[in-house]
Amino acid sequence: MWAALRAGVVGLSLCGQLSAGDWPQLLGPQRNGVATGEVLHRTWPAGGPQVLWQASVGGGFAGVAAAGERVIGFSREGRSEVVRCYAAADGRVQWEAKAECAYQGGVSSDKGPRCVPLIAGERVYVLGVEGRLRCLELQDGREVWQRDTERDFRPLEGYFGVGSTPVLSGDRLIVNVGGREDASIVAFDAETGKTVWQVFTDAASYSAPLVVRSGDRDLAIVVTRLHLTGVDIATGKLVFSQPFGARGPTVNGATPLLLGNRILVSSSYNIGSLLTQLTPDGAKEVWRDEELLATQYATPVPAGPAHPGVVFAMDGRQDAGSGSAVLKCIDVEARRVLWERAGFDYGSLLRVGDELLVLTCGGELVRVSAVVGGYRETARAKVLRATDSGYRLPALAGGHLYVRDDDTLKCLDLGPAGGRE
Repeated sequence: MWAALRAGVVGLSLCGQLSAGDWPQLLGPQRNGVATGEVLHRTWPAGGPQVLWQASVGGGFAGVAAAGERVIGFSREGRSEVVRCYAAADGRVQWEAKAECAYQGGVSSDKGPRCVPLIAGERVYVLGVEGRLRCLELQDGREVWQRDTERDFRPLEGYFGVGSTPVLSGDRLIVNVGGREDASIVAFDAETGKTVWQVFTDAASYSAPLVVRSGDRDLAIVVTRLHLTGVDIATGKLVFSQPFGARGPTVNGATPLLLGNRILVSSSYNIGSLLTQLTPDGAKEVWRDEELLATQYATPVPAGPAHPGVVFAMDGRQDAGSGSAVLKCIDVEARRVLWERAGFDYGSLLRVGDELLVLTCGGELVRVSAVVGGYRETARAKVLRATDSGYRLPALAGGHLYVRDDDTLKCLDLGPAGGRE
């Protein structure tokens, strides 16, 4: 049942024709934290990976996207949200595009933005902390169109502003808007910005949508404030909705993960995890479990084809304090922890072949074997200052790992550009 092609369910690469090693969107090419076409250097220098270049950046929780020779950053500087294009080789600024922003912060003092840029062909899409959706030319940053989703759909205000990174499927940009009156999930024409369809009524979450193939249709899998939903992208029809989340001071932050014909979602705040199975008619719940995994915002990553249904995940919460998280290897099908390592700072994961990279909120980059037999750490280095925010996801492209803290973006030498060493 875990064989994706046999089940007729596949994760889609949503950003056009990509080169091996591109990281064009949140969580990489397949939006699952797995690097494609990358190989790590066999060892790191004694002081940790070499810093190839670094740049000063503004506030916000947004990590970067990278494609070819371009790296796209998104941050807050004064009263502007700034999209900035860097040369991957040396960090030189190629262009920047500013938009006014007056957001002053809610529960967090950070003033945004939260969403990772999305690179698709010759376009860049960004969603700001106030809900300003913009399409820019990748070549020079010229604005093609923009939409004010707060004005148009009147969403309920979230704890941290707007923070669900859009996803692209064909010519439709899917956004977790959280608007009133059947405007929770909205599809925009990627070329013009016009509304194609809108559906469902619920507030938005901070979880990013995922696109999967189910039978003969493409579904947008969207975690809203209180639901896991599936929407037919061609028609805008709601295919299924299942309760997920809780009222009160809670947040759904992790992106849904496709495992064969099943979807895994997880949250903290006494919510836990849900595994649901896609069916010809929609979806059916397989299990719910609060103890197995409850991750605040870090998306689990799959172990790979050799171990279908196995994931690596960060269990716990960043705000529980340093060393309070647990790195786990979980057999989702058996609903069993294969191994765990306590004492971690909370952080984000990505997988490169048979290795994991863990970027902690304490600023450490930890290299771990992605094996199911037990925890085996192979390297550890301090690469950033510790941060209270910690939401900025790393990106790996062309052998370069892009990481950032509250004010600095760094490009680290982690592997050969051609994928061989």
